[in-house]
Amino acid sequence: MADIKADTENSTAPEQATKGVSRREFITGLGGLGIGAVLGGGLVKGFLLPDQVFAIPASEGYILVDTKKCAGCTSCMLACSLVHEGKESLSLSRIQVTQDPFGKFPGDVEQAQCHQCPYPACVDACPTGANHVDAANGNVRTVDASKCIGCERCVNACPFTPSRALWNFEDKHAQKCDLCANAPYWKEKGGPGGKQACVTVCPVHAITFTGEIPVQSDAGYDVNLRKNSGDWKRIGLSVD
Repeated sequence: MADIKADTENSTAPEQATKGVSRREFITGLGGLGIGAVLGGGLVKGFLLPDQVFAIPASEGYILVDTKKCAGCTSCMLACSLVHEGKESLSLSRIQVTQDPFGKFPGDVEQAQCHQCPYPACVDACPTGANHVDAANGNVRTVDASKCIGCERCVNACPFTPSRALWNFEDKHAQKCDLCANAPYWKEKGGPGGKQACVTVCPVHAITFTGEIPVQSDAGYDVNLRKNSGDWKRIGLSVD
């Protein structure tokens, strides 16, 4: 989606239109829209704030998982690190699969992927703009490693555990899922309009992609991708 620009024709402070928005400004800007505008599937691509500044536009892509279908094989993790780093490393993967050997099904395996949050705390916390909204690639929330100073504020700001903003211990910079928009070791086109390595490689089809904004909840972006499920029918998927 193209950059959203505020109309500053009648503004007394046009310079504000080019500035980022703070968390307080964003929440204030929701105003009469209500939390339902964020939590449901009908989120508009930007919020008009009182000073005529648009809040961060929504991402055009999201990764959904079926944790009950996930086999915990970590194929998605290996594929992720391979297409981004050129090597298979669970520690360098931007998607994490955690397993509790003492847990009971279905809580023994959990897949932790970036939520591409409507309001990304990681982006707000970054002091250099390294963690940013990539307008050229569907407004994906991602990290420009060349601008990262290694403060790890984005890692700590992520509200989820484990953090979806990760630390690359080899190259010493933060990194996170970019929906494979910038996957240098993969010849496929990535991003919201292309393919994602984790979706492509999953042997049980427990991972999928959608352009619709998922419901924001503590349960995460967890859907039912098994047969006879209303979830996959709702988002227009066919599954095995």
